[in-house]
Amino acid sequence: MERKLYTITVFSENTVGVLGQVTVVFTRRSINIETLSVSPSAIKGIHKFTITVYSTLDQVTKVVQQIDKRVDILKAYFNTDDELIFQEIALYKVSTAKVLALGSIESLIRKYHIRIMEMNEHFIVLQKAGHYDETQKLFDELSDSIGVLQFIRSGRVAITRSTVERLTDMLNTIQEKYGNITD
Repeated sequence: MERKLYTITVFSENTVGVLGQVTVVFTRRSINIETLSVSPSAIKGIHKFTITVYSTLDQVTKVVQQIDKRVDILKAYFNTDDELIFQEIALYKVSTAKVLALGSIESLIRKYHIRIMEMNEHFIVLQKAGHYDETQKLFDELSDSIGVLQFIRSGRVAITRSTVERLTDMLNTIQEKYGNITD
């Protein structure tokens, strides 16, 4: 079967140990997590894990089903790139002297749509938001031309192309079936 990049979205309350419960599912199946990002979701009190993995459709389906069975998990889904809008953020620290030796950083700023986060006599911190290929291309160019002192890339942040959060549909269905469960 063909391995490709899948994005898994997990919704849970912000409970101690949930991250461990989620990651152990991947460990048991020997699936490496490529990126992991956790933040509050659009639904108050609910956190959203965004996890990317290279896997087969069969493997990712089974992993999501196993995660979904965990007590502290509200719901888990997986998507392919075409079903999502997503970005990563990368930070690059480069030598101020080497950048100045280039003559101008303006062409890099225009070419890659980067932002200067901080600049001092020793270093410049650049920020690039984009897809993995875009942030990697800038890293490669900076490495080849002036060197990179430090580099970090965030995990993927993603939202679906649907109008509402997928968890919202599930919660509305439960509310219709059982009424308001907080009463």
